[in-house]
Amino acid sequence: MSALALNGLESTREFFRRDQVWPFLAPEQAQVNVGNQMILYVEDLNLSFDGFKALNNLNLYINDGELRCLIGANGAGKTTLMDVITGKTQCDSGTVYFGQNHNLLNKDEAEIAQLGIGRKFQKPTVFEEQTVFDNLELSLKTDKRVLPTLFSRLTPTQIDRIDDVLKTIGLAKHRFMLAGALSHGQKQWLEIGMLLAADPRLLLIDEPVAGMTAQETERTAELLTSLAGERTVIVVEHDMEFVRSIARTVTVLHQGSVLAEGTMDQIQSNKDVIEVYLGEEAAGEEIA
Repeated sequence: MSALALNGLESTREFFRRDQVWPFLAPEQAQVNVGNQMILYVEDLNLSFDGFKALNNLNLYINDGELRCLIGANGAGKTTLMDVITGKTQCDSGTVYFGQNHNLLNKDEAEIAQLGIGRKFQKPTVFEEQTVFDNLELSLKTDKRVLPTLFSRLTPTQIDRIDDVLKTIGLAKHRFMLAGALSHGQKQWLEIGMLLAADPRLLLIDEPVAGMTAQETERTAELLTSLAGERTVIVVEHDMEFVRSIARTVTVLHQGSVLAEGTMDQIQSNKDVIEVYLGEEAAGEEIA
């Protein structure tokens, strides 16, 4: 290939660099108004499926930067609530605001993700035939159109971003390992890292320690705790020891409504919670 052709190819690659955004195409940066320190407002939320009341006048308020745990029996409304927040499911009535200025019920899933809300499902969904590094690269906030993707290359800032995420999730030594070769716990951490690569403001994490070893569970607790503050983290979990280790505030859902809210000690001594989930004769057992 001639030097002229090489120069032309290099110019084209430079023009379509991943970080190249023309001014008239640049999206406005979404600003989230958390002037009163509240990042998520859920009010009077209702949703029925064939007569079953999945959400029943549910009210939930999440502070900016907190780590909140949601617990409750199967069918209590935890997953349905996350579905509504992320735009996967439309509610019948109610309001859901991200900060004071973003009505999530008027947005689709992609728009909500662009605002800075990321969700991790219970089962890891990583690209197993790609390396750990590649999984994180694919998750960066970049122009995903065909030409920019074909001619893109990572910038030093993006490489630094991936390196920071790798350190945060504890997989720096495994950056070039295929994701499919990771342990179950490591795959969970990688998926959390994929969310972090997109730089979300609010993380919704569904049962992160299901199937983990005790050591992996402990590491996950440290990871999620470290994320709170700079970000807001909502965790749905059934492992009460894990919840106790990470949560300052726990919200209990029952039949689509908030049954109780407080510290783990307050929840475990709450008479309504004991009656609903444990029964009067089983007060010493685990709340699920």
